[in-house]
Amino acid sequence: MAGKDYYKILGLNRDASEKDIKQAYRRLARQYHPDVNPGDKSAEARFKEVNEAYEVLSDKEKRQKYNTYGDQWQYADQFEKAGANQNIRWDFSSSDPQGFQFDQGDLEDLFGGIFSRSRTGGFSRQARPRRGRDIEHPVEVTLEEAYNGSNRILSMQSREACPSCNGTGFIQNAVCSACMGSGTTSGMKRIEVKIPAGVKDGSRVRISGKGEAGYGGGKTGDLYLVVSVKPHKQFQRTGDNLKTEVDVPLMIALLGGEVQVPTLKGKLALKIPEETQNGREFKLTGQGMPILNSSSKGDLIAKVKVVLPEKLTDEEKKLYWQLATLRPSS
Repeated sequence: MAGKDYYKILGLNRDASEKDIKQAYRRLARQYHPDVNPGDKSAEARFKEVNEAYEVLSDKEKRQKYNTYGDQWQYADQFEKAGANQNIRWDFSSSDPQGFQFDQGDLEDLFGGIFSRSRTGGFSRQARPRRGRDIEHPVEVTLEEAYNGSNRILSMQSREACPSCNGTGFIQNAVCSACMGSGTTSGMKRIEVKIPAGVKDGSRVRISGKGEAGYGGGKTGDLYLVVSVKPHKQFQRTGDNLKTEVDVPLMIALLGGEVQVPTLKGKLALKIPEETQNGREFKLTGQGMPILNSSSKGDLIAKVKVVLPEKLTDEEKKLYWQLATLRPSS
C-alpha cells in the first residue's frame, strides 16, 4: 500500500472496531495536541497525521474505500465505474494520482457528472458541491465549568478549500498538486467555543459551521466537542444530581441546630433535627447541576457525617460520664 498507513498511525490493527478507533484518536489527540506541546513542531506534525487518519477511518464509507484502494481511496468511485471498460488503464504502482491514465474517448462517459467538455474540446472538472465532514474534538472541563458554562480557545487542525484550485481538485485538466485532488488543504486554526452549563461526560456540543470545508462550494461541516468532566474532591455527580458530605458536631446531631452545606455557588444553611443519625441524607432541591438545555437543576444530597469532640477537658469528661450513667450503652 503506497502512502501513509492510517492504521499504523493510530496504533491499530486493520480489524479495529469503531470504538477502538475513537479511543485511539482521543488518546493520541490529547498526547500530541499543540496546546499540550507548545512550540513542538514534531508533535504538531504528529497531531496532523492523527487527525488525517481519524478522518478516514472513522467514516465507514471512506474506511471501506481506503481498505480497498489504499491512499488512492478518493478515486474509488471512478475505479469501480471504469472496472469493466477495457479502454481504461491505471498504474497502481504509482502514488501520484496522475499516474492513472484514461483514454480521452471514454473520459466523458466515465466521469459524466465530474468532467464536462470545454470550449476548446478538452475536458474540465466540474466539482459537485459536497458538504464538509463533521469533526470531533475532545474537551476536558472542571465540575465548576460544567456548572457555570465556560469558553475555550481551541487549537485544532482544519481543512479549507484549496486556494490553488478553488476547491475543485483540478487545474487545467490535471490533478492539483497542492491538494492532490482532494480540493482541500490542512492547517492549524484557533477558534473560540462556548461550552454550555450542564454538560456531562460524553456530552457532544455542536458548533455549527466549524468543521471541514465543503467541496466544490458545498457547506462547511460542524464541529462537535466531546466533553469529559474532571472528578471533584468534594462532590460526586450522578446524572444531574450532586452528593456531598457535611460535618455535623455531635451536640448538634443530638440536640438539633444548623450547619453550613457547601454547594457549587456558595454555602447554604441546613437545619438539623435533634437526634439525627450518622449517615442520614438530606435533599436540597434545585441545588444540583443545571440540566442541559433547560432552566431546571438537579438536587444536592447532603450526607451527615457526625464529628465527635476531641481534646475533652476534665469537666467535659465528667459530664459525659454522668450522661453515661443516665443512659447506659447496654
